[in-house]
Amino acid sequence: MKLKLDVSPDLAAMMAAEIKAGEKAVSTATRIAGQDLKTAWRAQITGAGLGTRLARTIRAAQYPKGKSSLNAAAFVWSNAPEIVGAHDTGPLIRSKAGFWLAIPTPAAGRGLRGGRITPGEWERRRGLRLRFVYRRSGPSLLVADGRLNNRGFGVASRSKTGRGRATVPIFLLVPQVKLRKRLDLARDAERAHDALPGLIVTNWAERKFM
Repeated sequence: MKLKLDVSPDLAAMMAAEIKAGEKAVSTATRIAGQDLKTAWRAQITGAGLGTRLARTIRAAQYPKGKSSLNAAAFVWSNAPEIVGAHDTGPLIRSKAGFWLAIPTPAAGRGLRGGRITPGEWERRRGLRLRFVYRRSGPSLLVADGRLNNRGFGVASRSKTGRGRATVPIFLLVPQVKLRKRLDLARDAERAHDALPGLIVTNWAERKFM
């Protein structure tokens, strides 16, 4: 007697198809999770009032590139890690040289690139020398002997008689400053991580019934 076993459907082909579906599901899920995390981090940054320019430093990439894999991974990062990280942790900032930190007052205006202006840049742009004023209680000051213009910025006085001339505080001097924590990036990262298994199952099931 001759027996012949004919397995239908082909189990090897089914397993290969299942693995392929799994690779696509894992890759799709990690891509979605990475993009969702990038969007969430960007929304946090703009919501904290840190601007769209800093938000756009958040990027996302998927590995391996250009192919599906059961070991797919998403990587989300910032091109300005020092700035984003500082707002995420709220560190204590001290001067590197052990001197004062100069905090500009509204009368100082902004730097040429729209950022925080330094005492050296302020003196070069305004053509005035800053004068140190020590205060026993409260922060010491860097002041300018000039006037406030109609925008509230300290500028040189044009009066020959001294009319309107004033001593204008330009910078507050402090030994250290505690940066307020404005972001919670770990919260969104944990949410993306927790959502990943569900995304994999959903995408795997969808491909089964396509």
